Amino acid sequence: ELAEAILTAIWRDVLGADIKTPFPRMTFGDAMRRYGSDKPDTRFDMELLDLTEYFAGTGFKIFASSEHVGAVVVPGGGSYTRRQLDGWNEWSRSRGGKGVAYVLVDADGVATGGISKNLGEPYLSGLPAAAGASAGDAIFFQAGPRRATLEALGALRLAAARDRGVAPDTGWDFLWVTDAPMFEPAGESGEGWTAVHHPFTRPRAEDVDTLAERPGEALAVAYDVVLNGTEIGGGSLRIHERELQEKVFAVLGLGEEEARAQFGFLLDAFKYGPPPHGGIAFGWDRICMIASGASSIRDVIAFPKTASGGDPLTGAPTLITAAQRREAGIDFVPKPPAPAAS
Repeated sequence: ELAEAILTAIWRDVLGADIKTPFPRMTFGDAMRRYGSDKPDTRFDMELLDLTEYFAGTGFKIFASSEHVGAVVVPGGGSYTRRQLDGWNEWSRSRGGKGVAYVLVDADGVATGGISKNLGEPYLSGLPAAAGASAGDAIFFQAGPRRATLEALGALRLAAARDRGVAPDTGWDFLWVTDAPMFEPAGESGEGWTAVHHPFTRPRAEDVDTLAERPGEALAVAYDVVLNGTEIGGGSLRIHERELQEKVFAVLGLGEEEARAQFGFLLDAFKYGPPPHGGIAFGWDRICMIASGASSIRDVIAFPKTASGGDPLTGAPTLITAAQRREAGIDFVPKPPAPAAS
């Protein structure tokens, strides 16, 4: 309520816009499933399609062997030329993808072109109806691991919507995204877990008892506020019990000694009964960027850094002297322990 009051006051007093509250809410899971993004732009449709079950049993190996097969219908995309369709493949590869599979729906409502020859009956004939595509539309596909496929489709949805003039340039669409996962697999190997937000985020009460057994199913009491597809603030409730904090550390692979070395100050603070607490941090640079109509946060930051993190004003980062390193303890070498008394 406080966050909404602040944002609506800014939009009212600065832009003269009347923003209705409460803002709509959407779970992280629904946002990814429907839009392929944890900060979805919901000002237009083009929701993602899950066709994994539809293509179950297909002879098309790419679809048959993928964890997730998804698609997005591009209004009017059936008019794309071969050169334009090749351009979408180049767009995908420039982002690290493998290209964009597609079929086009002709004037008779028949799916044709692209991968249509690989799909076979009855998958091809029933595809326009299953996807909700009309004559003159295109259906763009992505397949692979579920999370990566959804994210690829989310980016494709936005790019195609801009290309077709579907994504609006006006309007103020505020949204809360809630219930993000507590953990995600660590690294490319997928072994172990890492915190999605930070290791002090509070899990939902119903997930506390199963953290160790099912960490991938645990959801956090976390919330992001999104405006027109841009995250402008985020926060969470924090853990305030030592036992629960140690459970989370254990899931992250932090043993008692390592947890003590890194977060001893926090564990000690739990002895004194910290109260339940939480909060939210706004991205004021992004808010100023959107409110002013700028296209980059560099346009609203007094001293913007370069993409490499350098500061053109001060020349930072710069080398520091040996004396400065010694003062900071960087060059400190601990003395070997004294030999034990015989």
